[in-house]
Amino acid sequence: MSQAAANASPSAAGAGRAARWAPRPSGYWREVWRRYRRSRLGLAALGVVALLAVVAAFAPFIAGTRPIICRYKGSWYFPALFYYSQRWENPVFFQDGFSFTGFPSGLKENDPAGHIAVWPLFYADPHRRVEDGEWKERPGDAYSGAPSLRNPLGTDSLGRDVLARMVHGTSIALLVGFVAMGIAAVIGIVVGSLAGYFGSWVDVTCSRLIELVMAVPRLILILAVIAIVEKPTIWHMMAVIGCTSWEGIARYVRAEFLRLKEAEFIAAARALGVPAPRIMFRHMLPNALAPVIVALTFGIAGAILIESALSFLGLGSEPTTPSWGRILQEGYPSLGSASPKWWLIFFPGLGIFTAVLVYNLVGDTFQEASDPRLR
Repeated sequence: MSQAAANASPSAAGAGRAARWAPRPSGYWREVWRRYRRSRLGLAALGVVALLAVVAAFAPFIAGTRPIICRYKGSWYFPALFYYSQRWENPVFFQDGFSFTGFPSGLKENDPAGHIAVWPLFYADPHRRVEDGEWKERPGDAYSGAPSLRNPLGTDSLGRDVLARMVHGTSIALLVGFVAMGIAAVIGIVVGSLAGYFGSWVDVTCSRLIELVMAVPRLILILAVIAIVEKPTIWHMMAVIGCTSWEGIARYVRAEFLRLKEAEFIAAARALGVPAPRIMFRHMLPNALAPVIVALTFGIAGAILIESALSFLGLGSEPTTPSWGRILQEGYPSLGSASPKWWLIFFPGLGIFTAVLVYNLVGDTFQEASDPRLR
């Protein structure tokens, strides 16, 4: 080995080690998350969104009158699942008359020695009043009772606890937002991607369809569907909101596809003979999701607001559904009386305001983090 090669080998080895240990460039979404974390307000809003999601998912474990899990006559059951769907109720509880006596007394009377039960954090039912002596010999809930230690957020005119209805109403609010905007996202992405990728007459047809949907007032269409359907449910409302909220997503996706279809990696994929659907949804769509996510966050807030408004008008969910708008509707007539039920206005109003605010803050912060022009 020559002297020059011997002198060059240590530096070459050092360069190789430096290249091996050099930090890898971060991806786009990691960079967006890094910029998102700089906003304390955005992080706080995201934390509130996560808290609302936890409350919505585990509402029967937070407030309810049915055990989360119980051992009854030698078998284990999960009666709290009834709050998710009434079809999940085990027939043994109907046969033993639990629907009339309540679970605390029913377990003691029918299986006094062998029953074991784990109860929710707060014993209160969103659908009915807790009767006298039902829970640990305590008095029943008062009718139209103001906030107290027993009922921290008060009760309505039927004696139902407002805290329990607020907790279970979180599930309704978030379910409406996510299901409705999930439908809107599917329709908007498909229409926008077809218009942006193929162009020509496909673009013209999809653009006219988008303009047609934008011209129809969403609230009027929802009221029309409710008037036509014999027994409207909250699922009908979700479908109508989703089918009339996709035009903004479609326009964002169309604009991104028009920009991306001339990119070099798309030209390379076409040259390799990659099918159009794979190019659209495997290569182009991931690069066009940032504005879609922003539109979805704003859309979820709008869907929550629409559902609350319709429930307040008595046109949304069923009367027995613990919706935030329904609680507002129950308290509104008392505003002109000598003793207004302010707790039926303040707490559900605060819940609606908080949910809409945090989703809008998340959308604003994500838009700033994902748009390089706003850095």
